[in-house]
Amino acid sequence: MNQPSDPVALDKLKARIQALRAKTTANGCTEDEALSAAAKVAELLDRHDLSLSDVELQTSLCERRVYETHRKKRIPLDDCIGAVAQFCDCRVWREKNAAVEVSYVFFGLSADVEVAHYLAELIDGAVRAELGRFKTSADYARFRHQERHLANASFALGMVTSIADRLVAMKKSRDQVNERTGRGLVILKTSVVDAEFDKLDMKLRTQRATSRMVSTAADEAGGAAGATLPINPGLDGAPPKRSARQG
Repeated sequence: MNQPSDPVALDKLKARIQALRAKTTANGCTEDEALSAAAKVAELLDRHDLSLSDVELQTSLCERRVYETHRKKRIPLDDCIGAVAQFCDCRVWREKNAAVEVSYVFFGLSADVEVAHYLAELIDGAVRAELGRFKTSADYARFRHQERHLANASFALGMVTSIADRLVAMKKSRDQVNERTGRGLVILKTSVVDAEFDKLDMKLRTQRATSRMVSTAADEAGGAAGATLPINPGLDGAPPKRSARQG
C-alpha cells in the first residue's frame, strides 16, 4: 500500500480540523459558528488538494473513517450522508455493530474522510440543536400532542434535505473553481478511490427509498433552519453568506 506523499501537509490539515472541531456547541459555540468552521475546513481541503501533484494524488493512501451514531434506528443525518460523501469525494455506506447500532463508514483519501467525518458530526449536532429550539417555538405549540412525533420527524427531514441540496450545489461550485486550474482533480481523485475501493471486494446494496408522511409546516420550518446555516466554503475569499430557501 502506498504511503501519503506529503505527511507534513496532511498532519497540518488534520490538526486544523481538530482545532475547528473543538469549536462545537458543547463548548459554547453556536451552530452558525460551528458550520462556519466547516466551511473553512472545506476551503483548506481544496487548498491541500491543489497543492499536490497528480503523481502525489495517485499515490495517496485511502482510509476508512467511521462516524458512530450510537443509535439503533435511522437518524436525520441518514438523509444527508450521501451529500456529505459527495462533497468530500468519498464513498460511504452504513454498517451495524454487535449492539446493532448504526454507523456510517467513509472511504477515500485521508484528508477527505477526515473532513467528511467532521461535517457529519457538525450537521448531526446542528440538527439536534435546531430541533430542540423548534420544540420550544410557538409554531410547535400549535401541534396537538399526537401530531408532535410527525412534526419532529418532518422538521428534521426538511432541515437535512435543505442542507443536502446546498452541499450538492456547493460541490458543483467548488469543482468549477478548481477546474479553472486546468486540472481534473475530481476525476483523478475518483479514479484513485474507485481503484482502492475495488480492492476491498465489498458488495454493497442500495436501500430502497420509502415514502413518508410529513407535516408541511414542520418540514418548511426545518428547511428554513437548514437554509440559514452558513456552510458556504467561501472559495472566492468572501465570508460565508446566509441564504434564503427557494420556494
